[in-house]
Amino acid sequence: MATTVHDTRATTAPASLQLPGILLGVGLGGFLDGILLHQLLRWHHMLSSTDHDRIGVRYYDPHTVSGLQMNTLWDGVFHTVCWLAVLGGLAVLYARVTTGRRQVWASRVLWGWILVGWGLFNLVEGVLDHHILGIHHVHSGPHQMWWDLAFLVLGAVLLAGGWLLQRGGRSFDPATAGAGRDGRVA
Repeated sequence: MATTVHDTRATTAPASLQLPGILLGVGLGGFLDGILLHQLLRWHHMLSSTDHDRIGVRYYDPHTVSGLQMNTLWDGVFHTVCWLAVLGGLAVLYARVTTGRRQVWASRVLWGWILVGWGLFNLVEGVLDHHILGIHHVHSGPHQMWWDLAFLVLGAVLLAGGWLLQRGGRSFDPATAGAGRDGRVA
């Protein structure tokens, strides 16, 4: 009776860029939200909406010293979570990609998954914080619902665009990444 020897390299799926890309996208999307909307434009803070009292979460008026202190604290907690997501994404990426790192950072696959992660951040954060919990809105005022909906639309566009971008790239195989043109990811 003959025994069959299988080449495990041919049947083992290459390391996926999906998880690290999504983690990086969630963290970077959160940082952009926090830096642009919380700090530079000062449109909102984590607990700055007046309509979140409906769920038992206290409103902290960012126009008072104590309210701004509490909102700054929770903005810091938010940024810590974003930092941990980026750190986690980099750690997973580093563990999965041991060769051809330059090609991976230039790949459509990684950047597509990063956009998917950013889109997921917008969708989850938008639905949860803006609509369900009501702890803040993108931009409070007479048109706040339109701002919140635009945030969700942006999330859907980022998710769809990232999905299409990563589908247009080549899969990454760390075993061939440093071997020349065949191992490159576009």
